[in-house]
Amino acid sequence: MNTVEVCFSTELFKVYDPKGKIVVVVDVLRATSVICTMMHNGVKEIIPVKTVEEAKEYKDKGYLVVAERNGEKLDFADFGNSPFLFTKEVVDGKTLVYSTTNGTNAIAVGKDADQVVVGAFLNFSAIVKYLKEQKKDVLILCSGWKGKFCIEDALLAGAISGSLIESGVFYTKCDSVNASIDLWAIAKDTMDTYVEKIAQKHRLKKLGLDDVIGYCFTIDITSVVPVLKDLLIVPLG
Repeated sequence: MNTVEVCFSTELFKVYDPKGKIVVVVDVLRATSVICTMMHNGVKEIIPVKTVEEAKEYKDKGYLVVAERNGEKLDFADFGNSPFLFTKEVVDGKTLVYSTTNGTNAIAVGKDADQVVVGAFLNFSAIVKYLKEQKKDVLILCSGWKGKFCIEDALLAGAISGSLIESGVFYTKCDSVNASIDLWAIAKDTMDTYVEKIAQKHRLKKLGLDDVIGYCFTIDITSVVPVLKDLLIVPLG
């Protein structure tokens, strides 16, 4: 049997060993939801960059850049970070550079794993199916907020890890897994009200960007599994 672990923030990742494991990066509000939406709508590849300076350099080279900090679109960027911006007409066949406050940092942090894949509620079943098929240890990395714990990422971590353990193919000795499974059990049937507890929901509301909340918690909009390959995010297979 394979193990499943949950890391609740990028600041905690240093105490985990990612070698030989599949790291599943989750950033429900909004980065991994945006990445899954881009992939679903036909983007060719995404170049994730950690810093604003790198994003600016790509912009100067003529790339289309998606960049935000603290939820807000950066002035030089072509796009902000709403999944609704990335329709098929906008992204099909394109290469996009992507830099966010938390999600792209988490992807960079997890890069020493055997593989990094991108998870969201939007591709929930596809991610669970893929992880079961690989028969490798799994480490779910919650992007969090500037190194801090986020409820929304823990909820998704609980949903994924719970499904893996229920399959009988995975087991855990990780308290973070058990805590996230319990949190998901509490919240899953009352998400329309439970989201009010989520700090990022209120950050987005203050910016007038909370129209994405319901969408980002929608399960199985896509079957795409984005994967990090040679420093690019591409659709699996």
